[in-house]
Amino acid sequence: MLGLLTAFFGAFIATLLIIRFKHLHSRFSADSDLSGPQKFHTRIVPRIGGIAIAIGLFAAVLIRINQVPDPAIEMMLLICAIPTFAIGVTEDLTKNIGVRQRLFFTSISAGLAVYFLQAQIVKLDIPLFDFLFTIPFFSVIFTVFAMTGLANAYNIIDGFNGLASMVGIITLLAIAYIAYVFNDPLIIYLSLVMAGAIMGFFIWNYPRGLIFLGDGGAYLIGFWIAALSILIICRHPSISPWFALLINAYPILETLFTIYRRKIHQGKSPGQPDGIHFHTLIYRRILMNNHRDANLFSANSRTAPYLWVLAGLSIAPAVLWWESTPILVGASILFLISYVWLYAKIVKFQTPKWLHLEQ
Repeated sequence: MLGLLTAFFGAFIATLLIIRFKHLHSRFSADSDLSGPQKFHTRIVPRIGGIAIAIGLFAAVLIRINQVPDPAIEMMLLICAIPTFAIGVTEDLTKNIGVRQRLFFTSISAGLAVYFLQAQIVKLDIPLFDFLFTIPFFSVIFTVFAMTGLANAYNIIDGFNGLASMVGIITLLAIAYIAYVFNDPLIIYLSLVMAGAIMGFFIWNYPRGLIFLGDGGAYLIGFWIAALSILIICRHPSISPWFALLINAYPILETLFTIYRRKIHQGKSPGQPDGIHFHTLIYRRILMNNHRDANLFSANSRTAPYLWVLAGLSIAPAVLWWESTPILVGASILFLISYVWLYAKIVKFQTPKWLHLEQ
């Protein structure tokens, strides 16, 4: 597919150029703060990988103009993504944009998607909620909240080399597969070009971390996936709405658990960083004893595969039983229980032996 190759090579080359000429922009673009609770890199690295992904995505959408007679949805989705991407990149360059400001601009992107693309959640297959969704205002607010939350969730899980980007690729491939089942070339295209653009960045980010995704990249990926997750349900009502929830279960649950931990357990603002995310615990409690930053696969880069598998455990049943709400609800509950149980075990220094793969 020409669009896929365009997105991949566009992002690949743009990322290479950002890395090659980092001496020209590092005082603005580099992540020079190595002391934060969520910082695990040991050298100054550019954090504007999202710009490369946006370039690949933009190039692929331009190619699409010459392939189909009416690429309005493709162009409009790209336009809708501008506010959240722009505020994320601004944070990457200034390091001075608060969480509320980022969420506000992301909610603007979500509102634009609802208005121009009719990407709107209209049911959850739960009687009480489905009744509320008949009220347009409630449906719009819930959709904007969900899309904003998922975009922010990808920023939260972006803690180690390759983590958020590969989770995004796996999720997009799941969406593309279901779109293939329904013979929906638009959703297939929009899923694969974003996956291709992310892969063009991923090659440089994993395993050595030569460049970081940054807030711009994380918000762009999260928003794009949120929009496609809702669009595919809107375009094909026979797909359970729980499909959209389950393919995004890992970042959603990580976000909700982060809010609970900071607000309820620690009494802090949910916007403040901390060092006990699931991925952080895996790094510190499982892999740090074998830390080898001098080697190709350091403890940092060996952390992400654990979470790729975790994300896959929720995505797999969503792909297999996309039409069955009861099965997907059951799978969601099982994933929630497994997540909480495993998190508690690691926190209490009772990590299951099967997680220590290197011992």
